[in-house]
Amino acid sequence: MKKKEISVGTTIEWTDETWNPWHGCHKISDGCKFCYMYRDKMKYGQDAKVVVRGKTTFNYPHKLTEAKRVFTCSWSDFFIEEADQWRDEAWDIIRNTPHLTYQILTKRPERILDCLPEDWGDGYDNVWLGVTVENNATRHRISTLSEVPARVRFISFEPLLEFIELAEYLPILTQYYQWAILGGESGNNNGQYRYRPCKLEWLEYVADVCKMAQMAVFVKQLGTHLHYELGLRDRHAKDINEFPESLKVREFPS
Repeated sequence: MKKKEISVGTTIEWTDETWNPWHGCHKISDGCKFCYMYRDKMKYGQDAKVVVRGKTTFNYPHKLTEAKRVFTCSWSDFFIEEADQWRDEAWDIIRNTPHLTYQILTKRPERILDCLPEDWGDGYDNVWLGVTVENNATRHRISTLSEVPARVRFISFEPLLEFIELAEYLPILTQYYQWAILGGESGNNNGQYRYRPCKLEWLEYVADVCKMAQMAVFVKQLGTHLHYELGLRDRHAKDINEFPESLKVREFPS
């Protein structure tokens, strides 16, 4: 009898699983302001700023026997300095599970080159490296990641906080990047974890530029602001059926 796969799954539309070999992080840019990890840690009475090794989650990928996309460090940053002592073990797990595709998204691309395994070469076939670019102040991450060897590079424009001017980056996007994730911020109307505006034209412009660069585009959500502004049913505007035709796109890199 075939052993049933153990899976926790996820509600994140662009991945199949999440893996947190460690959790806890530090806010370093505007996109971190209303971080969901801080919100959830507060619910559990834990200090979100303390980075700790996962007691029950570190070896989780070994339980996944079928091909999956795995968002790595959804509750931290894979390249955060406090995890230097555990990262080699994590690379071993990644190396030994080639049937899994690891989507590693970071806000610390300047640390990547010093944190890669010795056998990285041009990149592991099963690792996608990505950066978050939430506003114009963080566009430099696009150039930084382009200098890192990788089989697939991607950008998460979520939460998209302003109109991001990308014309000067089009050559870099065309040559080095394969995928873009787009999304407006989700949050509450009051309390500590709210949301900031996102406009359709911001999303449409980024999508258009990425298509010009021949990147796959995945529109994850329009965000809570547009939920109210457009009178959408889904609170975080995640229902693709409610998207404008120009944003009804959810592609993956080939």
